[in-house]
Amino acid sequence: MIRFISLASGSSGNCYYIGDEFASVLIDAGLGPRSIKKRLAEYSIPIDSIDLILVTHDHSDHVRHLKAIVERYNKPFISTGPILKSLSTHPATRGIKNGFIKEIEKEVAFSFKGVNITAFEVFHDATETLGYHIDFKGEKFTFVTDIGRMTQKVIDFCKLSHNLIIESNYDCTMLEKGGYPLMLINRIKGGRGHLSNKETAGALKQIYNPAIKNIYLCHLSENNNTPDLAYDESFKSLCEIGVSVGKDLSLECLPRRDHICYLV
Repeated sequence: MIRFISLASGSSGNCYYIGDEFASVLIDAGLGPRSIKKRLAEYSIPIDSIDLILVTHDHSDHVRHLKAIVERYNKPFISTGPILKSLSTHPATRGIKNGFIKEIEKEVAFSFKGVNITAFEVFHDATETLGYHIDFKGEKFTFVTDIGRMTQKVIDFCKLSHNLIIESNYDCTMLEKGGYPLMLINRIKGGRGHLSNKETAGALKQIYNPAIKNIYLCHLSENNNTPDLAYDESFKSLCEIGVSVGKDLSLECLPRRDHICYLV
């Protein structure tokens, strides 16, 4: 039984779990170790059982608690060279013990305990930002949690998945009329920020294939989006290409501050 748990999803912190009784990973560490431990314990998962942590990029909402988790629980973390170099001087991770680091290359699979992990580049305004494709013993996940625009490479990796975790960050009208400074608005929608509901919904038309069983919309903005708006945009888009949500696949919005577990 493989469990996918969204422990936190949004600008206040991001952290996800995939695992079974033999292997498990965290994706990002924007949630504190006590909260991770408590939330995993609700599903009888000890935090000590986590094998490693994947880092998508060096923004604080993804790495704020990485050092504490790595050092307190003696866990390795992996990412690409540019991200690891940035983390060595990042205020939240500076001085992290080097013995826990493993460097990987983009689009070169890394394997452990029958799990194959491939990182790939996405456009976002960090030092470098990664999506992850995880072949968990035949059950395939693709994570694209912070991305400014879709590329063919991202679409191709998303098409490989059975379970797609993809950002649907903001509603265009809410962003433009919500009172954010113009500089921040332009940063969010400028191609290296975040995906709008409309952009995500449009991408799903290119990504969809019958092998996809679950689509999880993540990193919803607290100020510029609602779960209903994000869900409705993607639901409508999938319906337009003949996909029956609830029959052909499941579509879910991941909560920002709460946690939720799915059996896949």
